[in-house]
Amino acid sequence: MDTRKGFHHSLEDLQKDILKMGVKVEEAIFLAVKSLASEDVEMAKNVIAGDEQINERMVEIESSCLRLLALQQPMASDLRVIGTAMKIVTDLERIGDHAVDIAKTTVRLDGQKLVKPLVDTPRMADLTKEMLRDSLNAYVNRDIELAQGLAKKDDVVDALYKQIYNELQEMMMNDSATITQAVKLLMVCQSLERIADHATNIGEWVIYMVSGDRTDLNV
Repeated sequence: MDTRKGFHHSLEDLQKDILKMGVKVEEAIFLAVKSLASEDVEMAKNVIAGDEQINERMVEIESSCLRLLALQQPMASDLRVIGTAMKIVTDLERIGDHAVDIAKTTVRLDGQKLVKPLVDTPRMADLTKEMLRDSLNAYVNRDIELAQGLAKKDDVVDALYKQIYNELQEMMMNDSATITQAVKLLMVCQSLERIADHATNIGEWVIYMVSGDRTDLNV
């Protein structure tokens, strides 16, 4: 009995560690997009430097999961919890990588005046952060319905990406001088679209953790 209590206490600690990593990743998204909108190269460099902490957290959490597998005798449902944790931190780490990609765009632009004001891109970023929070809340609360709701939000992100893509494409066709920067801005939106996909992936793993069923929310 004491062993099981200790095991479940370890699972609770694991959950807390994942949430802390999620907070770091969400902050990275916010600061990366803010650095681009405000042309703040130093802020962007801080996002890039901070990625090492996110990577370290992933390694620590994966090590905790492996210890639990090695030292305990988890039941089938517990195995899903641990396996889901390992999948979630992988998605979080990749989200952090995409935030770094956005920050690197800010550095490459190096204070250049933007060819167009960022309006829909911050909206896209806000929605991806909301999706990340929803996915982690679904994880904590074992909320399948909240996880399933990520699919509709992902559709909105995809629609925004298509809209921005069309706008930038038209701009490049009308003025070849904008091509270099417009391509960079398009890559930023592509990173945000992929962040949304990773948040949706987390939702899929939550559904699997709770129900044992594999679901594709990216359809």
